[in-house]
Amino acid sequence: MSQTKILLDESEIPTHWYNIIADMPNPPAPPLGPDGTPIGPEALAAIFPMSLIEQEVSGQRWIAIPEEVRALYQLWRPTPLYRAHRLEAALSTPAKIYYKHEGVSPGGSHKVNTSIAQAYYNAQAGIKRIATETGAGQWGSAMALAGQMFGLEVRVYMVKVSYEQKPYRRSMMQTWGAEICASPSQQTQVGRTALAADPDSPGSLGLAISEAVEEAASRVDTNYALGSVLNHVLLHQTVIGLEAKKQFEKVGEYPDVIFAPCGGGSNFGGAAFPFFADKAAGKEVRLVAVEPTSCPTLTRGIYAYDFGDSAQLTPMLLMYTLGHDFMPPSIHAGGLRYHGDSALVSQLYHEKLLEAVAVPQLATFAAGVQFARAEGIIPAPESSHAIAACIDEALRCKESGEGKTLFINLSGHGHFDMGAYDSYFSGKLEDFEYPAEAIQVALAHIPKVG
Repeated sequence: MSQTKILLDESEIPTHWYNIIADMPNPPAPPLGPDGTPIGPEALAAIFPMSLIEQEVSGQRWIAIPEEVRALYQLWRPTPLYRAHRLEAALSTPAKIYYKHEGVSPGGSHKVNTSIAQAYYNAQAGIKRIATETGAGQWGSAMALAGQMFGLEVRVYMVKVSYEQKPYRRSMMQTWGAEICASPSQQTQVGRTALAADPDSPGSLGLAISEAVEEAASRVDTNYALGSVLNHVLLHQTVIGLEAKKQFEKVGEYPDVIFAPCGGGSNFGGAAFPFFADKAAGKEVRLVAVEPTSCPTLTRGIYAYDFGDSAQLTPMLLMYTLGHDFMPPSIHAGGLRYHGDSALVSQLYHEKLLEAVAVPQLATFAAGVQFARAEGIIPAPESSHAIAACIDEALRCKESGEGKTLFINLSGHGHFDMGAYDSYFSGKLEDFEYPAEAIQVALAHIPKVG
């Protein structure tokens, strides 16, 4: 019988995170302050512990994972790598398809890999509260769990459209002791201003970030935690790719193409960055970031310095952006509704070391259903973007006869997204390609730097 699950022992959980900055051909551009000059660590100290700031700017290739963090990783790591035999058969493709299932974590997604680490470092620094944001709810759930593990109070600003679409994500966060506010909210000046301008605003990740940052900056007992975009977040997620490399070695395989959904970049970076080290050393491997056509940051944005949030409270990062006041449509892949992207992912894409594709919403759900019916696992809408792109590649292999090895990072399960699947089955979902004129309007507000 051919092998389906490739498993690792708990002793094989990585002992170090991998820092891609050590292998990038060019050093990352520095974050800038409001005056357009590079900022120092002190500019971030009001909302982050110094240990995370040091990780943010480190050029060291390997950063040790604290034993307290590894011990909690053991609750769900190592995650299984699956061979998708039934999907391959359904597609009649000669390609070999593998997927790493991050949905086995307590929070149901990859986000817990960094929330546990961030909660640990904040607790070590004497912080009592965390303010954060969440899109679809995976990050908020992950931070609620991590706060519970380290005795931290957690307030989550949840993008309003997801707050309404995903009530059980709210219940999950409350089970782990978090307080949840629909964003925009009346809790912050940023939220009140947004509601005054548009009382029916669906919210956005950029706006929810602004609310959380405002709260964290105004209280000495409170720090901010971000679920994606920043270097230290992607660093923590590299446990995914590091485990996957060991698992592929066990079966004598190596991926030709890696697919992962990309909103802020943490899921993609976690899966792809450890393989980039091989690519930098001359290995042939394609790294493909997959995003929605309704929020096409890499494929239709511009590479420029921009704020990470709507209210311009964060430093400016050099990244692909659709403009910090871009308000994406209310698609069901809430975790991908972000105007910008990781500076590291953006730079590597700009230097043509990564690829990016955009997938429409209906094709995404069709792929998710096909995957579920073949493999039995119902994927989150975010994960289904990567599945859709992988299926397209597998069908190209069918045409060409190539037996490529394809790897999907399955970022999370879709058990809290059944309302979205209901909408798909009843024909209520539609494709939304953001109009070029609207993107140009948002891009016109990008800050002028240099």
